[in-house]
Amino acid sequence: MRFETRHFGTIEYEREAICLFPAGLPGFEDEHEFLAVELPHTRPIVFLQSLQRPELCFITLPVQVIEPGYRLLMSVEDLRLLGLCEERQPELGREVLCLAIVAVAEGQAPTANLLAPVVINLANRRAVQAIQSDSGYSHRHPLPVPSGEEQACSSCAAERGRLF
Repeated sequence: MRFETRHFGTIEYEREAICLFPAGLPGFEDEHEFLAVELPHTRPIVFLQSLQRPELCFITLPVQVIEPGYRLLMSVEDLRLLGLCEERQPELGREVLCLAIVAVAEGQAPTANLLAPVVINLANRRAVQAIQSDSGYSHRHPLPVPSGEEQACSSCAAERGRLF
């Protein structure tokens, strides 16, 4: 399959690579299908590219890159939505990929949303933005900007990435 994006040009993918958000994302409830795209020169960034809107692409980072001791606490409803065991929390990296959406605003340091990470079941590619209201994490967790890498994403469109 092929999809024309604003930031990456035409990307080719297999149907099995699609991450399905049954409930959409808060603020984007009609968006259900995304691709997780990694580019070698921007790792560990994972881009979540909408398959409905070519211009909609979220910048994300694995939560453990930001906060190595990150503890995921999903609701029973979210576990059920992902098809996971409701009796225990899933194992990060083995059962689920847990991504923090990164906010980048001009003139401000980037921040990551650790309060409501995107969680993807690695077995079936079902995904949800899991809001953890009592976790103590912030939706504006500061991220340091490495020196010399501020422009790392400017050449993303020129290089084809691999699909997660």
